[in-house]
Amino acid sequence: MPLLALVLATFALGFEQLIEWQFGAMGVVGLAMLTIGVKARNTTCTSIGAVILVLLLAQPGQ
Repeated sequence: MPLLALVLATFALGFEQLIEWQFGAMGVVGLAMLTIGVKARNTTCTSIGAVILVLLLAQPGQ
């Protein structure tokens, strides 16, 4: 069980670094809002995080 938790934590950290490298600080904010909203079952927080990530993905010229 601890090995699984370590692998999942490593994957989550790597994914967060990828988002930050690709989209900067706003990407991390969007990802954080999305995960906090899902864990807290707060649709407003989840929606804000999702909108931030979609807007970052839909930027023209990238």
